[in-house]
Amino acid sequence: MNLTEKSDIVKSIATQLGFEHCGIAKAVYLDEDARRLEKWLHHGLHGKMQYMENHFDLRTNPTLLVPGAKSVITLLKNYFPNETPSNTENKIAKYAYGKDYHEVIRQNLRAFHFLLQEQLGNINGRGFVDSAPVLERSWAQRSGLGWIGKNGNLIHKKAGSFFFIASLIVDVEFEYDLPLAKDYCGTCTQCIDQCPTEAILPNKVIDASKCISYFTIELKDALIPDQMKNKFNNWMFGCDVCQDVCPWNRFSTPTQEPAFQPLQEILQFTPKDWEEMTKIEFDQIFKDSPIKRSKYEGIKRNLQFLQTSHDE
Repeated sequence: MNLTEKSDIVKSIATQLGFEHCGIAKAVYLDEDARRLEKWLHHGLHGKMQYMENHFDLRTNPTLLVPGAKSVITLLKNYFPNETPSNTENKIAKYAYGKDYHEVIRQNLRAFHFLLQEQLGNINGRGFVDSAPVLERSWAQRSGLGWIGKNGNLIHKKAGSFFFIASLIVDVEFEYDLPLAKDYCGTCTQCIDQCPTEAILPNKVIDASKCISYFTIELKDALIPDQMKNKFNNWMFGCDVCQDVCPWNRFSTPTQEPAFQPLQEILQFTPKDWEEMTKIEFDQIFKDSPIKRSKYEGIKRNLQFLQTSHDE
């Protein structure tokens, strides 16, 4: 079997498992990405996300994650919702409407690896979905699935940016896809202009320590800094502004993944429902949701912060 036929099998399995897009890149050391990441960390743009400083070498060298790595298979799974909540006072990022994508896609990756071995023989590899030191967007760009936009997101020319990115690093060669020849953001600066906290800097640099998603999800402090008051535009968990204003997302279509269909509580909860929710209710409703990452105390903190912003 030649490399092209092997690659065709990879793409076929991706479609079979519900991934909308698949690209394959040669597993190499990401020297340019390493320099960029080192500079970003040096300037403290990761805020209090200390874990970003860990495993630096693993992030840029796939052979440290999978010995003998030859290829990085990148998969995109659409999460754009078919419904949106009526409550605009407590906004939630679209990726968190349904079940936790880590669990859903991790199962897909296990099935992917199994089917690969079934059709191509013994293949050593590991699957990753936003929970290990892998620069998924860099690999997606290298495998021709899109370009990195000014907001730091991977943008697919025909489908926008509302995708989860997963990677499968394996020790087998394939025919590799070519990166896009150009960046299609052009002179557009909508994401930069519309970011409520000015977290998007020039040259595709994101100051995560100013990002609403950082404050509402990653920051574990008991209080959100006062200087951020009246800047959150009602975002309670995450933020989609830079994606919502991106012209390329006019090509977004609703996900076909049942697990990513919005929870009824997310669609129907009123501000009063959020305010009166108990910890027992939170743990029960959001036990399989990305929202559990903020924990009950974090959601209550975020709600309180939005309320005090409104009161001033």
